[in-house]
Amino acid sequence: MPAGLDNLKHIVVLMMENRSFDHMLGGLKAQDPRIDGLTGNETNPDINNVAVRVQPQALYQSQLDPDPDHHFPAVDLQIFNNSNPRVANMQGFVKSYFNQLRDSNHSQKIMYYFKPDKLSILSTLAREFAVFNGWFSSIPGPTICNRAFAHYGTSFGQVSMDVFVIKPPYKSIYERMVNATPKHSAKIYYYDDASSTMEIVNLFQHQPELFGTYEQFISDCENGSLPEYSFIEPNYNDHPGDSGAIIASDQHPDHHVQEGERFIASVYNAIRDNPSLWRTTALLVVYDEHGGIYDHVVPPACTPDGFSASANDTGTGMEFKFDRLGVRVPAILVSPWVPKGTVVKGPYEPGGRTFEHASIPATVTKFFLGDAQRSPREKQADTFLDLLTLDTMRTDAPEFEEQ
Repeated sequence: MPAGLDNLKHIVVLMMENRSFDHMLGGLKAQDPRIDGLTGNETNPDINNVAVRVQPQALYQSQLDPDPDHHFPAVDLQIFNNSNPRVANMQGFVKSYFNQLRDSNHSQKIMYYFKPDKLSILSTLAREFAVFNGWFSSIPGPTICNRAFAHYGTSFGQVSMDVFVIKPPYKSIYERMVNATPKHSAKIYYYDDASSTMEIVNLFQHQPELFGTYEQFISDCENGSLPEYSFIEPNYNDHPGDSGAIIASDQHPDHHVQEGERFIASVYNAIRDNPSLWRTTALLVVYDEHGGIYDHVVPPACTPDGFSASANDTGTGMEFKFDRLGVRVPAILVSPWVPKGTVVKGPYEPGGRTFEHASIPATVTKFFLGDAQRSPREKQADTFLDLLTLDTMRTDAPEFEEQ
């Protein structure tokens, strides 16, 4: 077994909100051509069929307002652009955003992306560790159903923001862990009581055992009591705190992206600052879905998860059989056992791989449990711990100052 896997005791997942790969990391292609980002020549037609080019003009806040539509019908337009015959071409983003304000100039902002130096934390982690060219949201739809794939390996047929119903025999990765023999530890760390977890289905079971606040995560890192699997949620809303206003850190438009950068750094620092924890932990930073923001890579087909959504449920007049993925999102694997500058090829590159949110419970299950009752999608999902390939632990991990 590689030294990194031999030392691994903890898997931590931080899932942020609603940003596409090209929007956040596309500018890195100019620094490293192996990264499947933007050349600067990518375009989308506006409502007058005028080509709108990508521009490195993304701002931290007050730009993507209103929130771009990322419900199933809108994402279908973004991917297929109402093409006939129906072809996935990623040409409908500007038209989709235009539908919200009917403002042609404003709709062009959906093509804006960040310069790498504006996202110093995310860009540094991507260059220092492993960045995935081919990590996709699990379905072309919104938050709740995509996060369900990270927790259950399926959304049980759900494609909307409605609360999903758990259907046997599939259980969450947390239940699998704590009910296993021998028993394993797992926890969801939500930010605080005012920004409670989106994993609401499990709130009624095992609450003291499976749930903790972000403050507890920091404490668990400091005292070496972090569970074997941890899933971290950011702060989803601005709200009052004991010492003043607390700013949303999820990066969901139109929340402040720089506050999300600070939050990512705080998670990384909490792990890195404990030498024994840093040596034994793999951290995945990933986004739940693209938030309606432009990405140029066509989502690939995938193994169906055994459920289907009716034409009425999708809002498109077409049934969805969960046989293709949603839009690509940023994903970075952080570990001192990952070679610096690792770029994991995507599905359209020779020798490339496809990852999605079902890869999360698939990886945790494979490493800690060996196997469990899982959806067909999760059984086929690629896992990512093989990226911990170094024989000697790195000592050059970047340091981020607390802000």
